[in-house]
Amino acid sequence: MQLFLESCYSAEIKDLLDDENTSSLAVDLGKVIEFNVELAQTILDRATFCLPLFNVALVSALRKLTGTTTSSVDGARVRVEHLPNHPALQRTKMPGSEDVGHLLTISGTVIRTGMVKMMETQKRYACLKCRGTFIVRAQLEQYNYIPKPARCLAPGEDYCNSNAFAPVEGLDALEARLCCTDYQEIKIQEQVGRLALGTIPRSIVVILEADLVDILKSGDSALVTGTLVRRWRGESACDRPDIALALYATSVSAGTSGGSLVSITNDFKLGFRSFWQTHASAPMRGRDIIVASMCPQVYGLYYIKLAVLLILIGGVARADSSGLRVRGEAHLLLVGDPGTAKSQFLKYAAKLIPRSVLTTGIGSTSAGLTVTAVRDGAEWQLEAGALVLADRGICCIDEFGSIRDAEKGTVLEAMEQQSISVAKAGIVCKLNARCSVLAAMNPKSKYDLESSLAINTALSSPLLSRFDLILVMLDSPNEKWDNRVSSFIIDGQNMDDEGHPVWQFDELQAYIAYVKTSIHPVSTPDSERVLTKYYQIQRQRDSANASRTTIRLLESLIRLSQAHARLMFRDKVLVQDAVIAVVLMETTMLSASILGFANDALRTTFPEDSQNFYQDLETLVLQRLDISK
Repeated sequence: MQLFLESCYSAEIKDLLDDENTSSLAVDLGKVIEFNVELAQTILDRATFCLPLFNVALVSALRKLTGTTTSSVDGARVRVEHLPNHPALQRTKMPGSEDVGHLLTISGTVIRTGMVKMMETQKRYACLKCRGTFIVRAQLEQYNYIPKPARCLAPGEDYCNSNAFAPVEGLDALEARLCCTDYQEIKIQEQVGRLALGTIPRSIVVILEADLVDILKSGDSALVTGTLVRRWRGESACDRPDIALALYATSVSAGTSGGSLVSITNDFKLGFRSFWQTHASAPMRGRDIIVASMCPQVYGLYYIKLAVLLILIGGVARADSSGLRVRGEAHLLLVGDPGTAKSQFLKYAAKLIPRSVLTTGIGSTSAGLTVTAVRDGAEWQLEAGALVLADRGICCIDEFGSIRDAEKGTVLEAMEQQSISVAKAGIVCKLNARCSVLAAMNPKSKYDLESSLAINTALSSPLLSRFDLILVMLDSPNEKWDNRVSSFIIDGQNMDDEGHPVWQFDELQAYIAYVKTSIHPVSTPDSERVLTKYYQIQRQRDSANASRTTIRLLESLIRLSQAHARLMFRDKVLVQDAVIAVVLMETTMLSASILGFANDALRTTFPEDSQNFYQDLETLVLQRLDISK
């Protein structure tokens, strides 16, 4: 092991002595495999025995290469990472007892973080008979309990076998520092998006020490490499101990994006580019093929599918030098009568986005949506709720109107500031909740078109203003529409029968993840002129809804236009994107609409000629906004 470190990591080892922030060396297991396959296999199979020897080899190599003789380097550790991409080593499901002692990498979501504590790793004893001293180390398997030795273990020619000894007091500063280390326990859970339907996600405790503590927070997507160990508490001879599995971490990393959970192959990327090259002359027809792939089991609802797709894609977040951040995640509220496919859209959206949480408002508490304080023994720990677990993803809340009024306020900060401030059980902190909220609810009673959204939904104006789009789905009698829907259900039609071929689910999922991570569109003067003019007109109308025509209306228009530019595979926001954002926003204005067709827009089926349909829309919008082409 020392030979491997000296030959492959000599430069990093020399820099380790100068770095005051860390005392650990990250070792790529791939290099170990190239150096000696048998050594790598031994580390994987007998990690409990080999990793402490690796640390000893690092200390020896550090002293040899740097020439230092002090004891300050005794705390150096090796952090093994980048295990081979094999199902036996890279796990998405929690391991079992057959994996005890093996080195594994587990991916999951952090659901609970404990407090950082100081732990005593070893204790020095002095024999009262031979006056020798020896060290007793903490036993990881018994929750770091340091047992009292049964006999003298002091080094020498002969053991005195005395059982009379006492702990040594007054250690020097260096030895006292080596006897203690930072210690934290967290709990990670299997990622819900990777589980089969109906499977309850399992969790495991992860033990973090030294420089690994305080890296992960509740809601983070974590990649943990470590050794699987058994733990039990000391019981009497007649009792059966309660044995639990834990992961003793050797390296951890926090994921940054839910899109990385989707496999985006080069074939997909080439297919997306060739798709848009094919539809370069009529891009709206290509866009409608993608929109038709959204929830294809639901007939029609053209604008609803387009709106949900734009919410899933989202806009571009902005941050200035002072730290002010404007969110890029968009929010959508579906208000409709029963039987208008609201829950179908929520379930399909949760399937499309790998990092998603689907919950219902009935019975959901503020702690269940945000953060719960859980008592674990003598200390309190924070357990993440739905909004925190959906960080960098989407949180779908069905029956949104059933949430109690006192608890609707808990989502206000999460929706706008994209964070949750916690002050519970003496713990004060802030957690990330950078997620889109897709909510659905029924109106308070029969929807009254003459009343405002706040009256029909019984939601406060601050909460309504945080939703970028609020789409109202009314189940009013319409003979032509009812005939189409009934034929679709009875005859088992699909979108192919309407002349719109659909993408496969995996292709649509990969496309959403790809455009979210690879395309960052910027605004153009023409698109800004359309959005600004529409915002000014809505502010000046006497019949405007006060809860919708705030400055957040303009921010929502910008996010929707950026999302549409991403959907169209462009890095610039054109007038075309601004017009679509205005048309979608018009569907939320109802009586305050300036286009005059908002009430019928949600009943629109897919147009036969998408390009001409858009040209008519653009002419109408620019004419009403008094903007020349």
